[in-house]
Amino acid sequence: MTIVATGPSVSAVTNADKGQAGRLLRSWRERRRVSQLELALRADSSARHISFIETGRSRPSEEMVLRLAEHLQVPVRERNALLLAAGYAPRYPETPLDDPALDALRDGMERLIQGYEPYPALVVDAGYTVVAANRGIALLLEGVPEELMAPAPNAMRLTLHPEGLAPRIRNLREWRGHLLAQMERQIALDRSDQLRALYEEVAGYPVPEDASDEEPAGPAAYFALPLRIEHDGRVLSFVSSISTFNTPMDVTVAELAIETFLPADPATSKYLHTLAG
Repeated sequence: MTIVATGPSVSAVTNADKGQAGRLLRSWRERRRVSQLELALRADSSARHISFIETGRSRPSEEMVLRLAEHLQVPVRERNALLLAAGYAPRYPETPLDDPALDALRDGMERLIQGYEPYPALVVDAGYTVVAANRGIALLLEGVPEELMAPAPNAMRLTLHPEGLAPRIRNLREWRGHLLAQMERQIALDRSDQLRALYEEVAGYPVPEDASDEEPAGPAAYFALPLRIEHDGRVLSFVSSISTFNTPMDVTVAELAIETFLPADPATSKYLHTLAG
């Protein structure tokens, strides 16, 4: 189980000129499918003022930029970009994960994913780089080539690469479709060339012609799509859950996600507990 330092993060718009602020806000409003009037009502403003901001006729105050960003659910990183575009200093810091200021966060995440053992759990950043993982994840990754593991393993690459976990996933087409759809939703919300490049890479990995979504032999978990993966001659079944931090005030923290894998059947649970002793 290791916490690794975060590298260059997924970036959207930086160093924009002041005239871009209105266009960026309009882009986010249209992306959220909110009218000028609806946004004005939410932000205690007027449709005319929103229009003036979007067309560049009026420069929004720093408070207005943050208020509009909040009501449009703009990610923290892009809120900084909006502030820069409007001529203000960024509000949210981006602290490296190995910085002493985040000692409590790292300790908390380590305790959380360690406490989840023997079930798999990991922490990823906005670009799906694995920054922490427990022994349950290490178990699933047994036999994966070193070149996929270093220096900074990527969860999507590890899962879908033909030399990664893909050959072991019994419902590969279903699980691959789920992961690609997840990335598409994230790209639609967070403009990121880095994330789009990753999507194009993993979407281009070949899928074995004989890959099929096998039906489980025993009871299936119908409440969520299971990951069915082979380990040491057994088929393990998991459902995953993703958690993020509530109201983060730091870009790094805002972009972290904790994914936990819960056994989807009694056999998987029993097997993992047996291995753990």
